[in-house]
Amino acid sequence: MSRILKAVLVCSAIGILNGCVVMPPEHRGYYTSDAITVAPPPVREEIIGVAPAPDYIWIGGYWGWNGNRHEWVQGHWSAPRSGYRWVPHRWEQEGSRWHLHEGHWEQHHDHEEHHERR
Repeated sequence: MSRILKAVLVCSAIGILNGCVVMPPEHRGYYTSDAITVAPPPVREEIIGVAPAPDYIWIGGYWGWNGNRHEWVQGHWSAPRSGYRWVPHRWEQEGSRWHLHEGHWEQHHDHEEHHERR
């Protein structure tokens, strides 16, 4: 095989591999940035069992959008993250369209620590 043909094959393989998409494990296939015109159903009541550890927090379920319809995403227990608080998933209506704002961990500032001492 000629050197040119080998170089072309290697470049082609690199180009194909660069087109691959790796999705993080938390992703559940729900759209988060596109607006939809179907309002989410009311939030479901969930049975919250016993936390697996004393400091764990409950992350409530929410209605995700799978491209055709809403699907319930079950809530779960999560270990706390020091210095952070959980901001829940929420749907926001803008005119006739709905946007899903993903739940996320947000850095939390304890205002008590920032008071000046006199």
